[in-house]
Amino acid sequence: MYSTKDKVLKQLQHYCAYQDRCQMEVEQKLKQLRVDPEYTDDIFLELIKDGFINEERFAKSYARGKFRIHHWGKLKIRNYLKAKRIGEPLLTIALNEINPDEYYEQLKIQLQKIYSSYKNKSKSINNLISKGYELDLIYQAADDLKLKGE
Repeated sequence: MYSTKDKVLKQLQHYCAYQDRCQMEVEQKLKQLRVDPEYTDDIFLELIKDGFINEERFAKSYARGKFRIHHWGKLKIRNYLKAKRIGEPLLTIALNEINPDEYYEQLKIQLQKIYSSYKNKSKSINNLISKGYELDLIYQAADDLKLKGE
C-alpha cells in the first residue's frame, strides 16, 4: 500500500497527463494502487484543481475520438460515457462536438463500405445499429445511396 501522498499524486498526474481521464478511471487507478483512503480526497482535489481531471474535456475528447477514429454513432458514445458516470449535461455538450454534416457523411461512408461487403441491406443496417447510429438516419442514408434489398 502506498503511503506517501506526494508519490501517488505524481504517479496519478502522469497517468492523467498521458491521456484524458474521467473521475471513475482515476478512482479505479487509486484502488488498483491500493492508496491509503485518507489520501484519496486530497489527491482528487489536487488533480482537479491542477486541471489533470476535467470531466468536460474528457467527455469531449472521448466523443470526438470514438467518432473520428472508430466511427461510432452517437448512441454508442452516449452509452459508454454514461457507463463512465458522465452526467447528462456533459453528455449533451460532448455529443455536440460532433459536426452533424460530418456525422451524416461518415454514416453514409460506413453504410457504403458495409453494404459492399454484405450485399444485404438489412445486415448492413443491423451492423450500423450495433455501431450506435440512429435508425432514422440509417434509413435516410440508405435512401440517399439508393441501396437495394431488404
